[in-house]
Amino acid sequence: MTDTAPVGVKYNPDVLSCLANLSNDEVFTPPDVANRLLDLLPQDLFANPDTKFLDPACKSGIFLREIAKRLLKGLEPQIPDLEERIAHIFKNQLYGIAITELTGLLARRSLYCSKYANNEYSVFKFSTPQGNICYKRMRHKWMNQKCIYCGATKSKYEREDGLETHAYQLIHSPKPEEIFKIKFDVIISNPPYQLSDGGAQASAKPIYHLFVEQAERLNPRYLAMIIPARWYAGGKGLDEFRNKMLDDEHIRELHDFPNTSDCFPGVNIRGGVCYFLWDKEYNNQQELVQVVTHTNKNTQATQRSLKYRDLDIFLRYQQSIPILEKVMSSGQNDMLSEHISPRKPFGIDAEFIKTSKLQNKPDNLKRAVPCYGKGKELSYIEFDEIPSHQDWIGKWKIFAPRANNIGTELNDDNLNVFIGKDEVCTESYLVIGAEMNLTQETATNLISYLQTKFVRFLHSLAKASQDATSKTYRFIPMQDFSKSWTDEELFKMYGFTEGEVAFIEAQIKPMS
Repeated sequence: MTDTAPVGVKYNPDVLSCLANLSNDEVFTPPDVANRLLDLLPQDLFANPDTKFLDPACKSGIFLREIAKRLLKGLEPQIPDLEERIAHIFKNQLYGIAITELTGLLARRSLYCSKYANNEYSVFKFSTPQGNICYKRMRHKWMNQKCIYCGATKSKYEREDGLETHAYQLIHSPKPEEIFKIKFDVIISNPPYQLSDGGAQASAKPIYHLFVEQAERLNPRYLAMIIPARWYAGGKGLDEFRNKMLDDEHIRELHDFPNTSDCFPGVNIRGGVCYFLWDKEYNNQQELVQVVTHTNKNTQATQRSLKYRDLDIFLRYQQSIPILEKVMSSGQNDMLSEHISPRKPFGIDAEFIKTSKLQNKPDNLKRAVPCYGKGKELSYIEFDEIPSHQDWIGKWKIFAPRANNIGTELNDDNLNVFIGKDEVCTESYLVIGAEMNLTQETATNLISYLQTKFVRFLHSLAKASQDATSKTYRFIPMQDFSKSWTDEELFKMYGFTEGEVAFIEAQIKPMS
């Protein structure tokens, strides 16, 4: 079937390949990407008149429309009459849950050729306006100012009637099986990714994992979803989901896009995206997982476990595993992560710089301490008002930006690290080595080590976005900082092959 409607059905132009995304929270799926997911499924599903499909987060209706095309072709031998075949497919096999009232209209327009399913122009005339693509306005259920289902903040998401609540039906239904009261064979979707909290993208709350978990509760035969890849490293409420994914024996195939634009042209999601196939009958403990990495229109497929050793992280590149193995088998147990500060090194939040910005040292402070904010912006704070780690003042230490581009598609702006002694910082920085009794010389040598490709590569393995924490330094071994370090020395020390060195150098971008 082409992009035109079936014979006998009024033609409607296909615009789904050129829809503009409203935001990075809800990304429309291009037709070719939808078909890549459908290609993961056993194709005999589309020749079975009893197979039932659900998209629980309809936006454009692209998944249901592309499934309809395949069913129209696959069922032709069993149901030769076109009108009868159309009626059977739309009435009995295709179901959707719209994420908003507007996307419900769009999805019905895409699938039924009419935004109202009981309209005379609908490909199949249902008895109700929604047909099998339902939308129900849901409300958040608040407890302690947070929604108990999705974690939305009451102050931001409590809305008047007529305004979109972003309380998505699937994840706000205590009993999702009662939405349609149907046993689905295939659940496939590109769900909403996060809920904005008014801050930067990295501070938004992820919700895509809730769609995956709720879909699994519906007990389908197959589940396929496109989601951000940040779950690889956990964090931000994703630790439990990451652990479940790494241990899930039913994941059959995982496609990884380190650069989001290789999957969604023009979309920028730090850490990339992925899609996966979950197969109820598959056991990847016996047959492993097909992991396909997509970079710059090139693909590399490997059969491997999602879990390496007992690490609570997914290593996205197969080539990184023997490199990490050599480091972890070197006998060095002291890792840099043990010398990294908590998220707020001195207990000072980022807003301090905005509210207390002072270019010159104020005379009214008894003991004014310089405080660095994002971009090395300087202010001053009274010593007695510093909430924690006052004992680090006067000690040589390294300030490292909390957010860096290592391991992302952007050029490395980190390590933009700098030395400090008498200064403090906001949460925009992590502090490295404050308790190591560094001198100015050893601190300088530590910086030389942090700026090697060796360190930046190991740092990248534990990251899935720009966010850096102490855990993202966990694969970096400590060294003797009485001397400076070069990559040549480190590559030789750990016995890296020429191929491994070439891989590291290809992965780590120049520092800007």
